[in-house]
Amino acid sequence: MSWIMVDIEADGPIPGDYSMISFGAVVVEPGLERSFYGELCPISERWVPEALAVSGFTREQVMAFPEPEGVMRSFAAWLGTVAGGRPMFISDNNGFDWQFINWYFHHFTGSNPFGFSSTNLGSLYKGLVRDTSQNFKHLRKTRHTHHPVDDARGNAEALLAMSDGMGLGIRL
Repeated sequence: MSWIMVDIEADGPIPGDYSMISFGAVVVEPGLERSFYGELCPISERWVPEALAVSGFTREQVMAFPEPEGVMRSFAAWLGTVAGGRPMFISDNNGFDWQFINWYFHHFTGSNPFGFSSTNLGSLYKGLVRDTSQNFKHLRKTRHTHHPVDDARGNAEALLAMSDGMGLGIRL
């Protein structure tokens, strides 16, 4: 089993009506060297300019991105090479990131290699420190840039810090 830290960028609040523009994934392991990055062309005419602006791309740029089906199939193949067994999905905001990854996998490939569950990094930290007002983000080393691989790597660094230095029992 491998923990895969995921981050996505989208041009709106929900999949289907809006589009996932890019995503990144990092295998949570020492060194954090195995990663995946995907860019996807929009699947909808709808988009929120402020949401798209977070990604740093223009609408014209994203219209030239690859078709989602091929990207999602490549991501599934990559997961098959890096994960021992079923990969475990984890993200900073799994309520947002998970809904897009899950929807895109099911819509474009027919199944989700992650199964039907995900884990929230912030909730793990709050439980570990026993304080729901605390935040893990000070544990990141990589700057949060809204490039999904950078953001996934920073979150993976935080998870490793929780595991290595704070006693979180997690099998990596």
